[in-house]
This record gives sequence, C-alpha cells and structure tokens, in this order.
Amino acid sequence: MRTRILFILLLLTTAQAAPALWAQDKKDTAKPENARFGDPTSIGRGLQGDLYGVVKSVKDGELVLDKTKFGVDQTVKLEPKTKYVRDGKSSSLGKIQVGDPVYVDVKTDKKTKVMIAKKVTSGVVAGP
Repeated sequence: MRTRILFILLLLTTAQAAPALWAQDKKDTAKPENARFGDPTSIGRGLQGDLYGVVKSVKDGELVLDKTKFGVDQTVKLEPKTKYVRDGKSSSLGKIQVGDPVYVDVKTDKKTKVMIAKKVTSGVVAGP
C-alpha cells in the first residue's frame, strides 16, 4: 500500500513539473533578429557586407533601392569608377532594370555621409 502511494505521489509531481519544462524549451526558440531579411549566411560570403535592395529607379548618377535593411528607400551615388557585375560577368549600368535585386558594395563619404557605390552585383548571384 505504501509503495502505491509513493508511486502516485511521484507521478503527480512529475505531471505538475512537465508543463514548466516544456514552456522553458519554447522560450529558448525565439525568432532571430534578422527574421525579416532571412538568414544572412544563406548568401555568398563575399556579399554579406554589401547593401541589399531592389532597384526602384535609376536616375542620373544615382541608384534608388527599395526594401533595404534601413526600412526606407536608399539612394546610392554612382561614379564612373563603379563596377557592375551581372550573372558573375562584367556588365554595365544599362543592364540594371527596375525591380532587379542587387547587392551594392558601398563606401560612405565621411563629410557628406553620402553612400557611393564601388560595385553593383545583380543577376543570378543576387537572387533572394
């Protein structure tokens, strides 16, 4: 009889503690901070430091990107020295179209805080 009572007490204690243990496991599986933009390690290592965006417009000497990490449209200045790569091959500004996903390697001017494109990568490599 005494063994039965101990077994029942042990079973009840375990049943009460189990939900707390399960809840603790769920707390550990929080959303990553980069959930909106996906897993950054899924892209090529060479593009991880670049600014990602979708081309909204191409103006004289400027590239306006939508869907950037800043959450607003971002303007990047283009220079004659800017290099363009499409599908892993050398390209030109004329090949970039509105709606293309691109990665832009930028440098920021310290005085004016303007982002200047060093290299614009588009095509298969830049797909989401």
